[in-house]
Amino acid sequence: MNILVCVKQVPDTTEIKIDPVTNTLIRNGVPSIVNPFDGYALEAAARIKDKHPDTRIIVLSMGPEQAKNALKECLGIAADKAYLISGRAFGGSDTLATSYILASAIQSIEEKEGKFDLILAGKQAIDGDTGQVGPEIAAHMGLAQVTYAAEVSVEGDDIIVKRESDKGYDMISVQKPAIVTVVKTEFEPRYPTIKSKMAARKKEITVITSEDIPNIDLTRCGLKGSPTKVRKTFTPVKNKNCVMVNEGEVEVSAVKLVDLLVDAKVL
Repeated sequence: MNILVCVKQVPDTTEIKIDPVTNTLIRNGVPSIVNPFDGYALEAAARIKDKHPDTRIIVLSMGPEQAKNALKECLGIAADKAYLISGRAFGGSDTLATSYILASAIQSIEEKEGKFDLILAGKQAIDGDTGQVGPEIAAHMGLAQVTYAAEVSVEGDDIIVKRESDKGYDMISVQKPAIVTVVKTEFEPRYPTIKSKMAARKKEITVITSEDIPNIDLTRCGLKGSPTKVRKTFTPVKNKNCVMVNEGEVEVSAVKLVDLLVDAKVL
């Protein structure tokens, strides 16, 4: 069984600050980590491999050269092989362009590694929080998709997903191949051992450029292929004003609260 896990190296959000002058993220000196939701996706793949030892796990990321650090970490945890999509042509891609590039690269990788039975990814990246890339990859490739997966298992030709919903959980069965995006699960991702870390350092990561992806349309990549335009980024102004609403009766207090929110232009 072939499983592909899409991962992204992101800045640690606990360390992120915004430049008050330029209103952009200050990335200098900010440590990078594997996107936590992608870590849960990798753990889901590892748990499938625990039950089906013949499973191969391949990880794929897109980004600059330093994204290899995230892939090395994944190799130390559970992955058998890693690919990195990198190049100037892909810089500045929004979610639509990114998903197109990833889908094109996946189809190219399949020619070498064989068809993937399951493609996993985190539900979203913590530096963007869009949750769009996974479903968009499915749309580009014409594959079935299941989002918000809390658990993933494989039974024959079926992928069984315990899907998180507003009312609890749904049990969904979908045939291979499919794309599944994973939420924070009840089980914590495993850590690499010292031995696996040492082995991961020696493994080679294959870098994919635009020249390695046949028939890719570069007008759909990078800034040219990105319809999303960020108009402004800012830090919300902290307002410490507090108003206590206590009119005695609940109904009267509720009316008073609504009036205050209207005056504050919140409603």
